[in-house]
Amino acid sequence: MGIKDIPFDKLEPLICKYLSKDEYENTAELIKDLSIVKKRGFITKDELIKICQWKSPRAIHHIKSNTNPVIKKITAKVFNTNYEKEKIELLTELKGVSIPMASAILMLTNPKKYGVIDIRVWQLLYAIGTVKTNPKGLNFSFQEWYRYLKIIQYFAKKNKVKARDIERTLFQVHKLYQDGLLYESYHSK
Repeated sequence: MGIKDIPFDKLEPLICKYLSKDEYENTAELIKDLSIVKKRGFITKDELIKICQWKSPRAIHHIKSNTNPVIKKITAKVFNTNYEKEKIELLTELKGVSIPMASAILMLTNPKKYGVIDIRVWQLLYAIGTVKTNPKGLNFSFQEWYRYLKIIQYFAKKNKVKARDIERTLFQVHKLYQDGLLYESYHSK
C-alpha cells in the first residue's frame, strides 16, 4: 500500500501528536500571491499555471491549453457558488484539472476551509480506518473528496486551525510512515 504499520487506530491522537501550523515557505508565498483571487472573483491563466506547477507539473501541458477567458468564466462561477459539488464539477471542466488539482485550487485560495486531497493523505486515512474506500488513493470520486473535506474541516474546527494545517499534517505523517516508493505497488506486476 505504500505505508507501513502505523501505531494509531484513530485519527484524533495522530493529529494531536503531529499537528503542525508551519506552512512550507513556497506554499505560503503562493497563498499570499493568490489572496487577491477571492476578492477579484476569478483566477487568471498565469495563476492557474502557478497552481499547477505547485501541485503537479505533469499536467502543465493540459493546463496551458485552457484559454484565459475560459479559465476566468469557470473560476468566476466557482467563486460565486456555495455548492461544493458544483465547484468540483466546474473546476474539472478545465483541461488538466482532476479532483486533486481542483482541491489544490480551492486550498491555495482558501486554506482556512480547504486542504489538498492526494494519494498520501488518503492512504493514511485508509490505513487508520477513517475511510473505507479506494485504498490506493487514486482517481477520487466527488463523494470521496467531500468525505475527506468534512473530515479535515471537523478536525480543523476542533483544533482551531486551518483545514490546510490538518491536511499538511496528514501529508507529513504519511511521509514518516511511508514504506517503499509511493507508487511502487501500482507499477509492479
